[in-house]
This record gives sequence, structure tokens and C-alpha cells, in this order.
Amino acid sequence: MATGTLGRRSPAGRGCVSDRPRRVLVGGSVRSGKSAFALSLARQLGPRRVLLATAEALDPEMAERIHRHRAERGDEFVTVEEPLEIAPRVRALAAIDVLVLDCLTLWIANLLLRGEAEQAIVERVDELAALLAGAPFHSVVVTNEVGMGVVPESALGRAFRDVCGRAHRRLAHDATEVYLATLGLLLRLRPEPIAVQPVAEPG
Repeated sequence: MATGTLGRRSPAGRGCVSDRPRRVLVGGSVRSGKSAFALSLARQLGPRRVLLATAEALDPEMAERIHRHRAERGDEFVTVEEPLEIAPRVRALAAIDVLVLDCLTLWIANLLLRGEAEQAIVERVDELAALLAGAPFHSVVVTNEVGMGVVPESALGRAFRDVCGRAHRRLAHDATEVYLATLGLLLRLRPEPIAVQPVAEPG
């Protein structure tokens, strides 16, 4: 499902505002401001923006969250909802300036809950990373850092933690910029030096 309208073309007829596409990875904890930061950054990268959303409205609470987030974005982004087949969606994108993928960890959870094997998911992540690395548009991937707490009790929880860790390493390898939202701060880890970035007020 896609909503919204794409804006005007970028200056000089280019697909992106700058010549070199930026590959951005934004991670952090829940309600840390990472998604707001990702959207704010995307607004600076060009007028033709796509938000690839991996969430599914499986219960009323999640449906309300999805509705609220879509309303907050308004018509500034074309919203594409896809919980599973991310790579074909990315491959089909054309004439855009920036893609925001929100979020990576929810996509991984969706695949695991449908019984997909860990290695198969890692291969999907590799495919996604290669697509983004070769894409002519900017990309901003939002993800949750899930491997810093206690060891999950269930095998499924441990698989989720492990696959997320491997996915983060893979995407960070190609990223031109990496940010971490934690303890109310937004830290730029790459490019160096590490620096605190402006972040929206908590809400």
C-alpha cells in the first residue's frame, strides 16, 4: 500500500540533491528519537521521499500507532507498507531522492515469526545491503539496538538478537554515516569525530 505524493524534481534534474548518495544507519532504543531524526534528515536530502514501513496492524494498539505516524508524516513522504519482501520494493523504486526504511528489526522479527531460518534472513539482509549500496538515491535505515540487555529466555528471542547483531554489522559496513540514539542523546559515530547531534524534544 502506498500513500502520499512525490514532490518536485531535484535541482538540475538529478535524482538526488547531492552527487554521492548517503547511506545512513540510525539505531537506538525505543522512544529514543531515532525515527524522528531519520525523517528530519530525509527531509534535507531531497523532496521526493519514500518511507518503507515494515509494521503490521495486527492489533488495535499497533493500528493506532501506524495511523498516528502516518498522520505525522502527512504528504511529505510516500508511504509503502511491506512487512516481508523488502528487496523487491527497493528494487522497484525509481525517480526518488531518499528512502527511509523503518524499521529493520521489525522486518527481521516478521520473518522469524513466519518461520524463516536465521541464515536465510542474513542472506536477505545481504541482498538489501547490496541494493542500497548500488542505489542512485540516499537511504536512511532505522533499527533498534537489541543486544545490550540480558540473554533472551527463548530460542526465538536469542535468534532475533543474533540476527539483528549480524544485520547491524552488515549495514554498518557500507554506511557512510552511523548514528546511535541513547540516554536521550543522538550520537554520530561515523564519520568521526563522535559528536552529539540535535534531537527533537521528547514527546
